[in-house]
Amino acid sequence: MTVDHDSTRSGAEPEASAGLQTFGAVLKTLREADGLTQEEFAPRVRYSAAYIAKIEQGKRFPPENLPGRAAEVLGPVAGKVLAAAAKSLRRKAGLASWFLQWAGIEEEAITLYAYECRGIPGLLQPEAYIRAVFDRRLPPLSETQFEHQVAARLERQRLLPERPNTSFSFLIEQSLLERRLGGDAVTAALIDNLLAQGRRRNVEILVMPLRQPDHSGVDGQMYLAETPSNSWFGYVEGHDSSTLLAEPKVVSGMLQRYGKMRSQALSHEATVGLLKQMQGAL
Repeated sequence: MTVDHDSTRSGAEPEASAGLQTFGAVLKTLREADGLTQEEFAPRVRYSAAYIAKIEQGKRFPPENLPGRAAEVLGPVAGKVLAAAAKSLRRKAGLASWFLQWAGIEEEAITLYAYECRGIPGLLQPEAYIRAVFDRRLPPLSETQFEHQVAARLERQRLLPERPNTSFSFLIEQSLLERRLGGDAVTAALIDNLLAQGRRRNVEILVMPLRQPDHSGVDGQMYLAETPSNSWFGYVEGHDSSTLLAEPKVVSGMLQRYGKMRSQALSHEATVGLLKQMQGAL
């Protein structure tokens, strides 16, 4: 959901860890033993075939509720095998790619919070803004990598229309809009998209004003997600690095800061007013 975490910085798919590859192989074996194709299995566990394919390839961390859903389709033994495999996988705190874990959490989150001070959150970027971001990537991307990144970012944005029961909240610094990355036309498309997405019943978009003496976001960008079991995780990114945060005390502090920043940001009405004012000035 962040500026860069759709895939690896090289533009290719994330490298699969041995643990994720093993889990994917187990899932594939159990599915095939039941005589099901990915296209037949996926809707029965209420995920897309493309997403199941990535899990089986070891390119996505398995969602928390996948073993339970698989048990409904493949039987209780298969469910127990997958649950044990997933539990073992989650105990490995040193997975090579933190994004693989966050991607799985993001896919099934019932609450998703984002605070950005560097770039517009990926879920809210129109295609023109996405292209402006990747066009300025250093080292430069090849044309194939560039188009792959754009397609991956757009594909992730299906979360907003496909998860109407998930509560999304985005806090965005006004400076990101004032910067006009990509030029006036790109900024106009961005503001149009923010206004449109903000009209969704389950989406909150608030702008943090340029001047806010009580700003509680001095520690920088952060993402927070609540799973169906009501566990909370935090996620932060730096230069070519990222970290998943699961320690309750740490995540609690992040939630407190996010809550405080919501009260410091412009209200929904004031945010809409500012966006329309900026829209008219372009």
